Amino acid sequence: MYIKQLSVFIENREGRLEQVTEVLAKENINIVSLTLADTSEYGVLRMIVSDPDKGKQVLKENGFSAMLTDVIAVRLPHEVGMLQKLLKVIYSADLNIEYMYALATGKDNASMIVKVSDSEKAVTTLKENNLDVFGPDEAYSINE
Repeated sequence: MYIKQLSVFIENREGRLEQVTEVLAKENINIVSLTLADTSEYGVLRMIVSDPDKGKQVLKENGFSAMLTDVIAVRLPHEVGMLQKLLKVIYSADLNIEYMYALATGKDNASMIVKVSDSEKAVTTLKENNLDVFGPDEAYSINE
């Protein structure tokens, strides 16, 4: 129950991020969620997109370094303490969170994209604790 995240390594210079989004837009690939982390010279753009395989292909064809990574999408109700519950479940299972970012999913729920040290164990543990892990069909089209 994983989804594919599209990661792109880009130079930290004016216009590069716009060039990535232009390539995806021309191919009718929707960006569902993203996060950008940078250093002084390079950045890592992590995205959930409507067609990750095609996204990787077209970005590579346009000279970008792109790769796919399995991540977990967890739906959380908009209630106080839900993020803490998610973190506690992961911590209690002796798992490490490598990174995470939000995925807006509407008025009643939000979701987190989570990359953990052991995805299989994380999915099992999250489900055992009644947290809603969802798959690619929903994740790639969530904001359409």
